[in-house]
Amino acid sequence: MAEQPGKKSRKIPEPTPKPGYKGRSVRKPEAEHNANNMPATYQKYHLVPFDHVDGYDIRPGFYDINGATAIPGGVNFTVHTHGGTSVELLLYPRAESEDKPFAIIPFPAHYRIGNVYSMIVFGINIYDFEYAYHVDGPYDPSKGLIYDRTKPLLDPYAKAVVGQSVWGEKGPIGNRYRARVVKDDYDWKDFADPCFPVSDLIIYEMHVRGFTKDPSSGVQFPGTFDGIREKIPYLKELGVNAVELMPIFEFDETLDQREYNGKTLYNYWGYSTLSFFAPNTSYTAHVEYNREGNELKQLVTELNNSGIEVILDVVFNHTAEGNEQGPFISFKGFDNQLYYMLTPEGFYYNFSGCGNTMNCGNPVVQQLILECLRYWVVTYRVDGFRFDLASILGRNVDGSPQSNPPLLQSLAYDPILGDVKLIAEAWDAGGLYQVGSFANWNERWAEWNGKYRDDIRCFLKGDPGSINGAAMRLIGSPDIYGSGSLSSSINFITCHDGFTLYDLYAYNEKHNEANGWNNTDGANDNNSWNCGAEGETNDPNVISLRKRMIRNAFTTLMCSRGTPMFLAGDEFCNTQFGNNNPYCQDNEISWLNWDLLELNRNQFAYFKRAIAFRKAHPVLRVRLGQCGFGFPETSFHGVTPWRDFFDPFDHYLGVMFAGKTAEGRDDVVYVALNSYWEDLWIELPHLPEGHLWKVALDTWDNPIKAGTVVGYGFLCKARSAVTLVCEP
Repeated sequence: MAEQPGKKSRKIPEPTPKPGYKGRSVRKPEAEHNANNMPATYQKYHLVPFDHVDGYDIRPGFYDINGATAIPGGVNFTVHTHGGTSVELLLYPRAESEDKPFAIIPFPAHYRIGNVYSMIVFGINIYDFEYAYHVDGPYDPSKGLIYDRTKPLLDPYAKAVVGQSVWGEKGPIGNRYRARVVKDDYDWKDFADPCFPVSDLIIYEMHVRGFTKDPSSGVQFPGTFDGIREKIPYLKELGVNAVELMPIFEFDETLDQREYNGKTLYNYWGYSTLSFFAPNTSYTAHVEYNREGNELKQLVTELNNSGIEVILDVVFNHTAEGNEQGPFISFKGFDNQLYYMLTPEGFYYNFSGCGNTMNCGNPVVQQLILECLRYWVVTYRVDGFRFDLASILGRNVDGSPQSNPPLLQSLAYDPILGDVKLIAEAWDAGGLYQVGSFANWNERWAEWNGKYRDDIRCFLKGDPGSINGAAMRLIGSPDIYGSGSLSSSINFITCHDGFTLYDLYAYNEKHNEANGWNNTDGANDNNSWNCGAEGETNDPNVISLRKRMIRNAFTTLMCSRGTPMFLAGDEFCNTQFGNNNPYCQDNEISWLNWDLLELNRNQFAYFKRAIAFRKAHPVLRVRLGQCGFGFPETSFHGVTPWRDFFDPFDHYLGVMFAGKTAEGRDDVVYVALNSYWEDLWIELPHLPEGHLWKVALDTWDNPIKAGTVVGYGFLCKARSAVTLVCEP
């Protein structure tokens, strides 16, 4: 059957040499071929004639390898566009100030299969150039079609973005972004992946720059991946076994940069992705031309070898391109109508609150996300992902929620991601709140339990009616997740989004004036309490109460079933001065003040003990066999033992966990939480003969010494928490 006019051929015809041009071939050393581990199909392109375009030898490339990949003798470039009609490759000299390409190479029409363009360009060295694309196609904004062949586009699969290595001095070159080809030659050697069960994790959330940027950190390379490496001994001493890094995909902090009250405000947090496959090069201590990512890989290696997993906070709900007024960077030019959720008029749905919404109901976007996560697991060996505004991942192309989202299934069952932690922020800015139902069909997914945060905050500060909710949170939120796995709930009281733990007990109201929005941004429902004085104070009684409230909160977190997570710096009373939304504050508001570690060394010591206690008692983390004493797995207690329910005005909560370990040891823990403003005498459950209640943790300023036997009752001081264990 003859090919129809205008119909794209599905085979790759052999190129017809141009008049006067003799097809050439190149020899490739076998050792080099094996070292690069290229597909065997390279052989069929190896000794065949080339096309010759503007002085460059080209051949059809590898259609199933997206992005730009170095191969022996050249570089393979593969991109795809559903609605575009032609693609050009732009090659620039490696000079970040140079705005003009030295070569523009069109993809020949017969180099296209389906919607994929692939081309090998021979005779170019990855260290000598940077690249971008032009995509031509129809222009009809009412249908979301905004192709523009005059605008250079960043490769959606770029492994490194040019001009982003110096914090605060970024920005596109001539209002455009370019990519660099990365040579992946990192040697993982005897890499050791801890691969902890989710239930055993103690997650420490941090911002890469803010963790060590302040001079008080004392590191050689502040604000970088290497800066975190220098703090690994500290993390090991604290006892955490997982770090959750706020966004480290390449973002441009200078987008939406502004001046306010003499300070430059940046996109500091980084929740506005520029490139999903590229690491943020401004987080490196050294420039890594064409080896971008090696410093991050070294960090992952050393953390894992130290028994600390690495979880990445990823943002697939929107991109840096924004709405109709936003920049034209990448996806808008390749397939705007495909990558973004659009209204029938061609405008952007804004379920992210950031101008646009990724169209995660589209299979091409789903494939991009899956390939991205696979890439970070294979190339960077990361252990898990926390998905920002994850409810967007389950929306249809029209924005409606899906009952059984295919993307969530793909991620849950993908073989490469088989051991990877998948954690959802189970809500979005469009009002979809799915805590408890985000992916209840599959235990592979865990959720940030926002109800845990709210209920525990309310109870600890003494709100009437909060005790029954708090009781459920301590035993793993069965009212939300049922009686199945205890790995569904990621418990947290603080995170990057909101008050620090110190500020939670130092401010009744948010103080976000420095953000420049007249204190209108950030959450208003903080459930905080200033303990008697707003902000900083010299009152010793207020200071003492604040520190005790922090210890109460952390004790509760460490003694709750589910996976605990807390914010970096909480262990030494770090403050953001009442700012509960410092997304734009690249300064002392957001940077950890390590001087507070020495000032609050006792707080740090208590956090260490509480973390060690959790690790020592599996009954707090998983369901064990039946306790030999006949106690139920979990039980509630008031000032007298055994309660079926609590009066809404009760302020004392006792929870007992009981079980038998695999080694046959009875593991029994009693958690006493007194949110009342007076001391209470607590009667404890009776134990079998030969066993005693002993104090393990006490948050009071003059605590009961660990190991003290308390018999069958003790005085629980006002606004304090005590943890006891049953021992012979």
